[in-house]
Amino acid sequence: MKRIGAHVSASGGVANAPQNAANIKADAFALFVKNQRQWSAKPLTQKDINDFKSNLAKANIKPKHILAHNSYLINLGHPDEEARAKSFNAFLDEINRCQELGIELINFHPGSHLKQISEDECLELIASQMNSLLERSSNIKLVIENTAGQGSNLGYKFEHLAALIAMSKDSSRVGVCIDTCHLFASGYDIRDSNSYAQTMAQFDKIVGYKYLSGMHINDSKGALGSRKDRHDSLGLGLIGKEAFKCIMNDPNIDEIPLILETIDESIWADEIQMLRNFIN
Repeated sequence: MKRIGAHVSASGGVANAPQNAANIKADAFALFVKNQRQWSAKPLTQKDINDFKSNLAKANIKPKHILAHNSYLINLGHPDEEARAKSFNAFLDEINRCQELGIELINFHPGSHLKQISEDECLELIASQMNSLLERSSNIKLVIENTAGQGSNLGYKFEHLAALIAMSKDSSRVGVCIDTCHLFASGYDIRDSNSYAQTMAQFDKIVGYKYLSGMHINDSKGALGSRKDRHDSLGLGLIGKEAFKCIMNDPNIDEIPLILETIDESIWADEIQMLRNFIN
C-alpha cells in the first residue's frame, strides 16, 4: 500500500505534527524534531513525548511511516574537524529525540566537500560519521537523501549513495530517500514511463530498491540536469504528472513514507488525493 503525506509543521511542539498530518488526510508524514536552522534546542519533556504518541495514535499513523528530517546545518562531510564534530553532535541529538518519540527513520543530506577536499575523501568522512552514529544509537535507520548537486553537495549520483551504503558497518540500518525534484535536477529523467523505468532500473542496479526507505514527491522548477533544487507543485513543474503516476503504480514502492515537499501547502490535501487517484 502507498503511504502518502507531507512535511508538516511542528510549530508549537512536535505533538502538533500528527494532527497536522491528519488534517490533510495523510497516512504518512515528515517533520523536524527541532528547529532545523538552530544548532540546539530545549530537550523534549515527557509531556511532549506522551502527547506526540497519543496524537499519532489518534491520527492512525504508524511510527514506521514517519520520516524525520534533520537540520539543514548538519554537514557530516565537513573538511574541518571541529565543524564536523559539531554536526555529529547535532545529528546525534536529533537521533536521540527520534528515539524518544518512537520514530524509526531519520532523513539527511549526505554532506558537502566545500571545494576543499575530493568527493571520495568527503564520502569517506560521511561514512565514518554515519558509522559512529550507528554505534551510538539503536532502532533507527539513517536515510540518505539524494541531492540536486547544487554547489559542493554530494549525493547527486546513485554511485554516491551506493558508496555510503558499502562503507556502512551495518547496512541494515541505512536507507535511501529519493527526492524526485533532486533526481530530475541532477540529470535522471523520469518524465514518462520509459524514462522512469530506465532510471529506476539503474537505481536498482547501483543502489537497490531494498534500500529505498522513503521518497520526497516534488515537481521541479529547474530543468533536467540543471542542478537547481527548486521544488514545484505536482504537475506544474518540468517533470509533469506522468512520473508520479509511475511512482504510484511501482510495485517496488510500498509501505514507505511518500512525502510532499511541494511549494503550496494549501493544496497538499488535493495533491495527496491526486496521488491516490493515480493508483490503478
